[in-house]
Amino acid sequence: MVFSDLLFLFVFLLSCFIIYFAVKSIKAKNIVLIVYSLIFYAWGEPIYVCLLLLSTVVNYICGLLIDRYRDERGAKLTIASALVFNIGLLLVFKYTGFFVENINALLGTSITVPNIRLPIGISFFTFQILSYIIDCYWGKVEVQRSYPKLLLYISLFPQLVAGPIVRYSTIEKEISSRRSTAEDISEGLTRFIVGLSKKVIFANGLYAVVEELLGAYSAEVAYLGSSFAGKSFFATTLGVICFALYVYYDFSGYSDMAIGIGRIFGFRFDENFKHPFVSKNITEFWQRWHISLGSFFRDYLLYVPLFGKRRKYLSLFLVWFCTGFWHGASWNFIIWGMYFGAFVFIEQLIGKKRMKKIPVVLTNIYALFIIIIGFGIFYFENLKDLGTFFKNLVFANGNSFIEIADRAVALENIFLIVISAICSMPILPWIKKKLVNRPKLAVAASYATTVTSVCLLIVCSVLLAENASNPFLYFRF
Repeated sequence: MVFSDLLFLFVFLLSCFIIYFAVKSIKAKNIVLIVYSLIFYAWGEPIYVCLLLLSTVVNYICGLLIDRYRDERGAKLTIASALVFNIGLLLVFKYTGFFVENINALLGTSITVPNIRLPIGISFFTFQILSYIIDCYWGKVEVQRSYPKLLLYISLFPQLVAGPIVRYSTIEKEISSRRSTAEDISEGLTRFIVGLSKKVIFANGLYAVVEELLGAYSAEVAYLGSSFAGKSFFATTLGVICFALYVYYDFSGYSDMAIGIGRIFGFRFDENFKHPFVSKNITEFWQRWHISLGSFFRDYLLYVPLFGKRRKYLSLFLVWFCTGFWHGASWNFIIWGMYFGAFVFIEQLIGKKRMKKIPVVLTNIYALFIIIIGFGIFYFENLKDLGTFFKNLVFANGNSFIEIADRAVALENIFLIVISAICSMPILPWIKKKLVNRPKLAVAASYATTVTSVCLLIVCSVLLAENASNPFLYFRF
């Protein structure tokens, strides 16, 4: 079950809202959310609900043991065991095939590559669990002694399968005490509809353009094309630009929907995207893109004292290696992470003061160029196709600048592409800022927002009724 599905919208979510607001006590509300969250996860992965429950039980016990043996050897042993268990599960389910394939290639062996189905969202809920157990060990949060409350935190369906990665400290108090005001419900619904529109109108449309220009791309198995060589420079460039916009609308759309649903239930999740394509450098881009993942590595990995005097740069290397590897069990993701890490490293060497002296227009162009190339690396899991991508950019495959078919695709979709690019800019924040000291216009804008939201919901519903929505890209992570 996905958010951009009529069954989810008008059966699952609607019934959840009705029952949730019908019960009064916070305990009853939590039970409603737990039941619906487990149903939500079981809809796509029935057997892996057991894995989710097992993981919750193990970490619940580990939390209690850490608290019991605080500042003793037992606490260190427990946190080490918890890290091995959680990271071990992630490695087994997500990376076993990758390791076996590379061992076979390196040693010439013929070990059978196991066909292990990836539990949806394991990368996200594993990191949430890690944030809880590590913060318990560091004394940043109190150990949760109620198993149902910890289960609610880990299984809460809005952000369970594709983020954002919500820290336990962010919603610790809200798990035990919260209320949904009329403003929460209104803002939450608006945010949800904005996210739904990003997915159904923009992401799904851009997905089709990318397929025409570059070849098929599946949210489950990544790039499927086999005839990329010979694609024109224009098709390659525009295709990757559209792919970058597609990933942005797909992922930020899901984050918006998760944040919106959470707001309706009284939870305040942190932002996960802040208009990343306006960034003036790569460091800023990663402060605006998938913020919850970047902050996780910053807080739990970057400052781990592993490397002595050279800690800063070696930790930076480790962070970007893990960032790439987290996204997928393929070499292109590792290259992708190290690619961005290299530019962050270079920018640190240059320094903020020197970077600020460069004209903004030039830094924006530089950042966009690096970002677009990065999404090309992200797109092609097959390294041969990745090499072809770079060759196409410099006409090394004997490819043309543009083909008639490419021009036709561009003209057919020019409105979608241009509007997608414009809407990725911080237009709404700019409008809100202008309305701060204009109360009459602010009221008019409020009514306009309501009408627009209703219209967008109708449009999305019609589109979903006519065409099935593509699965969210980040479900595969």
